[in-house]
Amino acid sequence: MNQGPQNDWFEKDFYKVLGVSSDASDADIKKAYRKLARKYHPDQNPGDEKAEAKFKEVGQAHQVLADPESREQYDQVRQMGRGARFTAGSGGQGGGGFEDIFSGLFNQGGARGTRYRTTGAGGDVPPDLADLLGGFGSGGGFGGGFGGSPYGGHTQAPMKGGDYKASTTLSFTEAAQGASVKLNMPGGKPLTVRTPVGVKDEQKVRIKGKGKPGPGGGEPGDLILTVKVEPHPVFTRDGDNLRIELPVSFDEAVLGAEVDVPTLGGAPVRVKIPAGTPSGRVLRVRGKGIEGKKTRGDLLVTVEISVPKDLSEDALSAVRAYREATAEFDPRAGLTERARRA
Repeated sequence: MNQGPQNDWFEKDFYKVLGVSSDASDADIKKAYRKLARKYHPDQNPGDEKAEAKFKEVGQAHQVLADPESREQYDQVRQMGRGARFTAGSGGQGGGGFEDIFSGLFNQGGARGTRYRTTGAGGDVPPDLADLLGGFGSGGGFGGGFGGSPYGGHTQAPMKGGDYKASTTLSFTEAAQGASVKLNMPGGKPLTVRTPVGVKDEQKVRIKGKGKPGPGGGEPGDLILTVKVEPHPVFTRDGDNLRIELPVSFDEAVLGAEVDVPTLGGAPVRVKIPAGTPSGRVLRVRGKGIEGKKTRGDLLVTVEISVPKDLSEDALSAVRAYREATAEFDPRAGLTERARRA
């Protein structure tokens, strides 16, 4: 009789599968998984069914132990499975052992035989302990389950199902503009979701109704998608604004100029550099940032004067002539006095 994948929580030692101790750190678990996944990957073992089965087993173990919440619940269920069993004496009430309760829960033909699976590849989502133990007695838990009323005939009140968790990585531009993400759901059925425009790094997106089935016919839970955003080589984000450092030459800063400034995913814009612009001044280009809920952010351009390293003799002579011509100008005038007053 197939009692569902949750029996793996009692029958399999996922720590042993990965070759780590039960108190292993997250880093040790990740390291062990990567090593074994490379070793047993189907691409490294073409046609080897044993290696393929081992690869799936390693993936299942990592799926459970890598998530702190599912690992904690796995440890609790394993501990309960090793504990004492409650049985009734001859002719007593509440017959049936502790193991029978879980057997009934996981029995595919039983009244509470709901199966939960993860969105990731290779592994099962842990059933919440409330889901496992709820429904025994009038208030849920063990309160009335071992009393006069037999728990086998109890009808569980509808409850909302638990949430699935998944993560995805987007490029900086995809995050700013929104992107379609394809996820592997339980049973291998794919789900395509659209991330919001302007989603931020580590932001969690909730997709309603795509979580675990609701016990007792309740509404399903949600899918919680964590978005990770890769950095951009030129732009950084400041709220809904974008920032960029713009190199300009000394003469452009002194005399003024109009230069092209790149935008995210669009054509460059022409920006005027006022004469006498110092390094570090921020120029604002409105409406060229990230699209927000109500308005679009701006592009903040920080001027950085670029100093050439290698100059010809003529250029050096011109710089010396400039220094002589501006000898009366002291860029640090009053700096020492201001420092003393602070």
